[in-house]
Amino acid sequence: MIGSALVDFLTERGCSVRRLVRSRPQGDDILWAPSHGQIDLENAGEIEAIIHLAGENIASGRWNKTRKARIADSRIDGTDLLAAEIARMSRPPKLLISASAVGYYGHQGDRVIDENQPRGSGFLSDVASDWESAAGPAVDAGLRVVFLRLGLVLSPSGGALKMMLGPFRWGLGGVIGSGRQYMSWIDLDDVLGIIGLVLDDSSISGPVNVVSPQAVTNREFTKTLGRVLARPTLGRMPAFAARLIFGQMADELLLRGARVTPKVLCDAEYQFQRPQLEDALRNVLNR
Repeated sequence: MIGSALVDFLTERGCSVRRLVRSRPQGDDILWAPSHGQIDLENAGEIEAIIHLAGENIASGRWNKTRKARIADSRIDGTDLLAAEIARMSRPPKLLISASAVGYYGHQGDRVIDENQPRGSGFLSDVASDWESAAGPAVDAGLRVVFLRLGLVLSPSGGALKMMLGPFRWGLGGVIGSGRQYMSWIDLDDVLGIIGLVLDDSSISGPVNVVSPQAVTNREFTKTLGRVLARPTLGRMPAFAARLIFGQMADELLLRGARVTPKVLCDAEYQFQRPQLEDALRNVLNR
């Protein structure tokens, strides 16, 4: 979802973009196979920056031991392979931008959380922490490394919003659990703009919270999405029902959250294109 939009965004900026693909490279594509430890960047020519976004969809199905291993391995193994290859290059790039997630912070109630907050607890926190640590060889090689701690990315083409649209359009959307848990979100256009900022601003390194400065509760998100779609939101999914349907994923994705603020971006004076949830939803849904 992000990668496809990013290729267009960077191309429009005049960048030459080469994709890392798992099969059938075309043109300037570079073949990589993280599960087999295969990649060749040394012979790829001059590379200024690598942007790494790959990872198994965490909400594609109920978590079990196998799916959790795929979620973790798809992030950690790929990052480890890239970082190790970069460290071996005779002419390494200057910058590695690697995706991460606000799940790093775990459940934080209504406290405002910035990039200085230590990691939380839980499966997603463990994954995000190990994901970032896997970039260690690139850090040790002297690269500028930036971790994009992404919130809920608003796009109808994928992610959590796409999953919500069906029930909400049928008038079945509603608050989950108490509705007081925070949802830290970001408009897809702002994700692209933030990556552009990171590419241009060499003073930015380390973790960056890629979220709007206006986090909302689940209740606020529910009412706003219903208003944008002109549909009622009278339904409610009790916590026990969410746990019954989704298992552990319910506690980590639906019933808990963190009120994350983008301190690094605010300090860099990034101008958010759509910092308000209703404006962002109307934009991505053409409403």
